[in-house]
Amino acid sequence: MSLEHDADAAVPSERGVADRAEALLGERVLDREHHVNAEGIVIRPDEVQSVLSTLREEAGFDHLACVTAQQYEDRYESIYHLRSYDDPTRELSVVVPTSADDPVSESAAPVFTTADWHEREAYDLVGIEYEDHPDLRRILLPETWQGHPLREEFNQERPQLVAYRENDNPVEAKRKASESDGTETMLLNIGPHHPATHGVMHLETVLDGETVVDVEPDIGYIHRCEEQMCQQCTYRHQIMPYPDRWDWGGAGMCNEWAYARVAEDLADLDVPEYAQVIRTMCAEFSRILGHLLATGAYALDVVGDFTATFMYSTRDREVVQKIVEDLTGQRLMFNYFRLGGVAWDLPEPREEFFEQVREFLNELPRRLEEYHDLLSNNEFLQARAVDTGVLEPEVAKQYGCTGPVARGSGIDYDLRRDDPYGYYEELDWNVVVRDGCDNYSRLLVRMEEIAESGKIIEQCIDLLEEWPEDDREIQSNVPRTIKPDPDTEIYRAVEAAKGELGIYIRADGTDKPARFKIRGPSFSNLQSLPEFGSGGYVADLIASLGSLDTIMGEVDR
Repeated sequence: MSLEHDADAAVPSERGVADRAEALLGERVLDREHHVNAEGIVIRPDEVQSVLSTLREEAGFDHLACVTAQQYEDRYESIYHLRSYDDPTRELSVVVPTSADDPVSESAAPVFTTADWHEREAYDLVGIEYEDHPDLRRILLPETWQGHPLREEFNQERPQLVAYRENDNPVEAKRKASESDGTETMLLNIGPHHPATHGVMHLETVLDGETVVDVEPDIGYIHRCEEQMCQQCTYRHQIMPYPDRWDWGGAGMCNEWAYARVAEDLADLDVPEYAQVIRTMCAEFSRILGHLLATGAYALDVVGDFTATFMYSTRDREVVQKIVEDLTGQRLMFNYFRLGGVAWDLPEPREEFFEQVREFLNELPRRLEEYHDLLSNNEFLQARAVDTGVLEPEVAKQYGCTGPVARGSGIDYDLRRDDPYGYYEELDWNVVVRDGCDNYSRLLVRMEEIAESGKIIEQCIDLLEEWPEDDREIQSNVPRTIKPDPDTEIYRAVEAAKGELGIYIRADGTDKPARFKIRGPSFSNLQSLPEFGSGGYVADLIASLGSLDTIMGEVDR
């Protein structure tokens, strides 16, 4: 039996998807769970690979979006959030409970490669062990860390004192491996403090001459317990300032929308149409800020162009930041979205704000043409980016890649269109897809998406200018205290600048979430680097890393 559905037929309900999954899997489904947007099936911890293989091959669930681990009083639990690249509204939650005394579950990594890092994070923070995992060790915390910080019994006041002799020497391990197989390789440490890493990240790179034999991203240097902090905050007032901090490239309002969307669905809150238009405009300004930074930084990484492209992108970002600052009052940590709408209306006088935005939009095509002259038509950049860092679409799907990284590999996947929210469905715009699968294609996708964002903003401005004054409702009536029913669970996502930014929340009946899990797009995108960063030269590796547009705030959280 297949879960595939006719494209002309009505989209099956969430419960219908779970019904068909249960019919397909038979006795392997132990129970059912209700999740707000993606029904859950409960399976045994020793049948994870069997179930996920069936769902991927026979049901079309080829996108493992996120893995959430959590602790209850009587058990531990892993949730595999499955979607389809062809239709992300077809969602299914695969729930895997394990005993409280011995939290061991089968690994999903042999089925979905992206589960490698996700399960390592679950092991690191929650302490669930995954059998058959290719490399089960800590990922965000040091290997010498004692305990699992998201466990209820974890003593947060216990000092982490580790003798120096207990720390591993990665150079020594690589040297011994090199001696054992008779090769003469060298370990090159790139980062963690290096401008090409775009943040505090360490690349353990194994070289044979100038050729990259292997590369392993070492992350967690700025892990800040964002999820745990959100679990200590109230839904209504205290969580919203945090999402801006996951992306310091300017794309924070996309992140704010990720939390707003999941919390509004969780609490069944409406958003006025006028506020939806403002949100859509704001998200695209944020996307432009993120893509301009990625474009300028890529020029600096690949052709050393600091004086022209990087400074031009900084100049154009300043124009956008001035507009956004007039609207939100902030230049980076905007905190403008509110549950049920936005904080306040457009700045007065409105005519001056509209004129400021239109001046930017009128100038944008010429600016983009300038970038194409400097970058996409630059033979030096083409020599460095064309046919390097090739990421085939099936490999990208295995790693759960989304955003410009996936669309640069020919994967036509964009949640703004495929799982509509805000005002995107009412506007005329295109999803940018390139099938070159290389560093050059990922650059072109971002540059062309800036133009599409400009089209969306212009249509929003047209609507806002004509909106009747008496109907400018910026926020719905939201209860002062939000207390979703106990054990209400939801995973929702938006199309942020880097890709699918998702959040899972489990409520416990209080005004604070019992579990708050962040699915940062850069986390899965970065995990794919060894696939296309190996085999070329060191310079190609820098170009490949830059093409991912990684923000470590949403990787480490």
